[in-house]
Amino acid sequence: MLLVTGGAGFIGSNIVASLNEAGITDIAVNDILGSGPKWRNLAQRRLAEFVPAADLLRWLEGRKLDAVVHMGAISSTTEADVDLLMEHNFILSVRLFEWCAQSRTPFIYASSAATYGDGGAGFVDDWSSAGLARLKPLNPYGFSKHLFDQAVIERIARKDKLPPQWAGLKFFNVFGPNEYHKGEMMSLVAKRFDDAKAGVPIALFKSHRDGIGDGEQKRDFIYVDDAVAVVRWLLETPRVSGIFNVGTGRARSFRDLMTAMFAALGRAPDIDYVDMPEAIRNSYQYFTQADMSNLRRAGFAAEFHTLEERVKTYVSRYLDRADRFR
Repeated sequence: MLLVTGGAGFIGSNIVASLNEAGITDIAVNDILGSGPKWRNLAQRRLAEFVPAADLLRWLEGRKLDAVVHMGAISSTTEADVDLLMEHNFILSVRLFEWCAQSRTPFIYASSAATYGDGGAGFVDDWSSAGLARLKPLNPYGFSKHLFDQAVIERIARKDKLPPQWAGLKFFNVFGPNEYHKGEMMSLVAKRFDDAKAGVPIALFKSHRDGIGDGEQKRDFIYVDDAVAVVRWLLETPRVSGIFNVGTGRARSFRDLMTAMFAALGRAPDIDYVDMPEAIRNSYQYFTQADMSNLRRAGFAAEFHTLEERVKTYVSRYLDRADRFR
């Protein structure tokens, strides 16, 4: 049996879907469903068990699992309750890591590109103690993820007992089906699709930096299927451990992203450029791009699809249909 924490969430539910599509149904999902539509992320899935959040550590007692895929977290980059972030993103992660070490269970977990802060130290997934110490996250969410990365590396340095395989994944800007419960944390494609289809112009931020055009702020956008492919590869390659970036290795602009969405609708781009709020101008990130060298050296050889290909898939298979859920 595999345990997927956060298995009803965005990336987690796509991992469960991918496993199901490969014929794997012996899966336990741990999550909080609440009263919203998040349950629909699992509506077409087959599970062996559903584990409520409060029952997880008790449920693990005496269990034998093939792997723990830990995607469960508070993923809002604007969450201000630091105690809540520490409880869910750090303390629980430490407990799961230690359980996997004691039970000899492979452990794959979600870190985040938010650990890189403003990118001043680059986007190289150097997971040495010195490499991690150079990073300065900008918000409590990034801090909580970074702290756990450091805790893992400190245990390695102390030669503590470790899971037989451990891997942290620094996800960059992931987009795709089943992100709809994330509200303002959804990708810009999901947030702006209905407006674009209705003929409403899409607003992007003007640039307030010399040499960068309006809408040319760049991110490393990666489609969720490509991110899930990395998780699946790690599950099938137990010799590989480490902390790895998960992006495409190619930064693209927000204008590129919206142009691809309009193209998928068969329409010319209709974009307005608006002033960036002064409150965020000095801290706004103009560029992120994953260095994918470590993952490639570890043996991951699959190609990442282009932004245009993946936006077209997202629009045609999900966003432009009555049932948008995978």
